[in-house]
Amino acid sequence: MTLVVWAAAIAFSVLGAAAERLASVWPTDEASRRGPGVRTALLAIAAAAAGGGLAWRSSLPPWATAVHLLVLALLVLLTATDLDQRRLPHLLLDPLIVVAVLFVPFNPTVVPLDALIGAAAAVAFLGVLSLVIRGGVALGDLYLVAPLGLLLGWPAIFAAIFVAALLSAATAIALLAMRRVGMKSYIPFGPFLVAGTVITLLREPALLGQLAAATGALIGR
Repeated sequence: MTLVVWAAAIAFSVLGAAAERLASVWPTDEASRRGPGVRTALLAIAAAAAGGGLAWRSSLPPWATAVHLLVLALLVLLTATDLDQRRLPHLLLDPLIVVAVLFVPFNPTVVPLDALIGAAAAVAFLGVLSLVIRGGVALGDLYLVAPLGLLLGWPAIFAAIFVAALLSAATAIALLAMRRVGMKSYIPFGPFLVAGTVITLLREPALLGQLAAATGALIGR
């Protein structure tokens, strides 16, 4: 298991750095073409921690853990693009939605009804929020939160949104204090949704099958 964790951490470290570099040149119409820097290193470290942490915490069957890691890989790519270009391209969103939909009837820890309620409630909540706070939530965030709701289900998706909101607010305050942004500057919410999702997965044992594994061990005794 330790080997798997280290392999996941290393693979996602490489993916994080590669995703940040890819986002600097693609999609080409708004590519910044920046050189590698602090953001490259930070995304590599964050991706490594997420991938290794998920592999370490998961007690799911190997195929289900692989699905979660596939979802995480797409989220890393989306995070890099949103940070660099303030967009969540459908070329990445659409496969994420397809994987999440196909996983619903087979997810060992989230029943289909909870998955559907989680997705619908999350989209409705962010949709209303986008009307109340103009420019605070983009259309791409609605497309993103739908598959995240399917993955986490109800009510865990709202824990992810809450964590995302806290991280977003703290980041905005820090950037304002450093005068890196103004009061009307747009800060992408997608990366915070991804962070909230990863943190929720790692904090909620049931989502990665740990409670089921512990119950099975007790019954086996």
